Formats: sequence, C-alpha cells, structure tokens
Amino acid sequence: MPPQIDVRLDRVTKRFHEVVAVDDLSLEIQRGEFFSMLGPSGCGKTTTLRMIGGFEEPSEGAIYLGETDVTGLPPFKRDVNTVFQNYALFPHLTVFENVAFGLRRRKVATDQIASEVTAMLELVELPGYEARKPSQLSGGQQQRVALARALINHPRVLLLDEPLGALDLKLRKQMQLELKRIQTEVGITFIYVTHDQEEAMTMSDRIAVMRAGRIEQLGNPEELYERPTTPFVAGFLGVSNLLEGEVAGHDGALVSIRLRDGTVLRAPADGVAASGPVRVGVRPEKLRVEAGEAGPSDGLNALAGVVLDASYIGVSTQYVIQTADGHRLTVYAQNLDTAGASEAMAGGQRVHLTWKPQHTFVISGPAEHVAGDPHLPEEGETDV
Repeated sequence: MPPQIDVRLDRVTKRFHEVVAVDDLSLEIQRGEFFSMLGPSGCGKTTTLRMIGGFEEPSEGAIYLGETDVTGLPPFKRDVNTVFQNYALFPHLTVFENVAFGLRRRKVATDQIASEVTAMLELVELPGYEARKPSQLSGGQQQRVALARALINHPRVLLLDEPLGALDLKLRKQMQLELKRIQTEVGITFIYVTHDQEEAMTMSDRIAVMRAGRIEQLGNPEELYERPTTPFVAGFLGVSNLLEGEVAGHDGALVSIRLRDGTVLRAPADGVAASGPVRVGVRPEKLRVEAGEAGPSDGLNALAGVVLDASYIGVSTQYVIQTADGHRLTVYAQNLDTAGASEAMAGGQRVHLTWKPQHTFVISGPAEHVAGDPHLPEEGETDV
C-alpha cells in the first residue's frame, strides 16, 4: 500500500520582485513524517513553509493538503498550525488559557476543554503549570506551551519555523529529543525549518537540503551524510574531505579513482559513471592517522601526508593533513585515553591515512566552487 501524502507541492515558485526565493519546487511529504527543510539563510526554506501555512501565496504552482488544493486559501481555512521561534504566546493569559485558546474559539464544552488541556500539558511535561503566566516560564517551558497550543486542535500538519533558535545549546539539544518524542506520540506530520544540520539529523525521518530556492538533495539523515551527491550537501552536513580525480575503472561493486598524483582509491561503484572527472569524499571521523610511512594497506584506501596542525578538541584531536598533491584533509582522531593532546602528532610530522573503501563517497562531475553562496533576501525569513 503506497504511503499517504499529507502535503504536496506541485512546481511551486515564489518571487519577491526580481528575486526568485523558491524555484519550481515539487515535493511530497508523507503522513506522520517528521520532515525537515535544511539550508542556509535565503535558501527558500522559510518561504516554502509560509506558503504551506498560507502566510504567502505562490507566484506559480499549487499546494495540496491531502487531495485538497489549498492554494489561495487563508491560514485559518487550512488544517495546519504553526509554531514560531518567538512562541507568540498571549502574555496576559495563563498557561491553561493559552493552550485552551483554540478550543474556546471552536466553542468546545468546558469540561472537555479542561480534560484536553490537562492531557496536552502532560504530553509536553508541564502538569501543574496551568495557572502561570508566560513571563513566569523559562524559554524552554514557553516553547512547550506553544507546542501544546498548536497541537490541541489536532491539525493535519504542524509547521515549525526555527522553534528552538532562541534557546541555549544545552536546552536546544534537550528539546530536540522532546520534539521527536512528542511527534512520535501524537503521530501528526511535522514540517520543520532549520539551518542547524545536527538538529535536522537528530529529529528527522527525511531532510530536504535546500540551496537557492531548490532542493539540492532529499533523503534520510544517514543517506545524506554518508552518500551526498553534491559538494554543497557534502559540505553543509558536517565536514567533508573532497579529492579530485578521474574514474580509472570498475571492479564489481567497487570503482577505482585515480588522483592527480597517481594514487588510486576505491569506492562503492553504485551510481558512478564509467569515466570522467569526480570528487572522492571521506568524512574526518572515518580516517585513521598513524605516524610514518604507510605499510601494507590490507584493502584499505591509503594516502601519505604531513601534519600541518593538531588541535585538542576534547572528545577528539583534530588534525589538518596536507597530501602530496596539495589537498588539505581534516581528520578527527578519538582521544581514547587521558593523555589526550600530549600524544598528538606534531606539525611537520610525516603520517599516513587509511580508511575503508565502503566509507568513501563519489560526487560526479568536475570541481565547482560552492562556498560563498549569495544571500537571497526573503520576506518573512527568520534566520537571516
């Protein structure tokens, strides 16, 4: 049985004067999914969310909730609710009345309001806070109240626009887990906007990585991190080492890539062209660094280099290694004992790097410069 689709965007474009904020975007979001739109400021993610919610209208294309075309309908006629970064609680109302607001507008019976508000505050772990005002709550507690108020009407879709952006790091990490727990319990489709890749990967079933109004790559967190298909995705989701080379041949499930200095590396062959320029990628934590010249590789990929820098960063030591053909690679070596940085390899020391071919990804096509994407101004963008 095919999955049910809660939200569908059909070739949606949004222009603000001469700026194209969202460019011919088509997307399907499944029922009960925690779906995130991830990207830098100006990539179109907040504008897309606002169009789903009815706060902006597309210049072209259509938006569907289930089978219903809601293009042109105002927000209050769409079965969606939104949680904003600034919470938007009513300061003069108690927590109970903030959460009950939507039920009172629908003229729900008083005893039913009491039981539903109590149940919702238990869901967000705020029982006993009914009589407090928003000013008496911490930022994290206010965010939970905003979430309870949005969920109590059981919308088809909940839109979340950078809802944790105002919280400190420790509380933000705690709330990430709480949001995923709540979403799993209520089973409502969550569409989440963020520029924080760790936040998106912690909570999401699927992520759309966006750039310049388009989806650069769509997939689950593991797929995007382990097998990025563009340099932008490889660099946006964590640190990525990219080496330029040419396809040298296929051997079953593996492909050989020849680097500029003649070194041959191997990677999974799935989806790699039979020939042509490519970038070979490997994440810093997949690399093993050892002093001295390389010995037998035992089927591993291997590169020689020189340590340019070693930095102790707590759980690991970060090395910057320069290879023979001028590539600079970042390596995270886990600190497994208390000696830590005292045993770090010094600058100028010759080392060799090894990693498994299965931990290598390949990006087809010639090298392109992706840093410094121009900012595309968006009306209503909250993360600029």
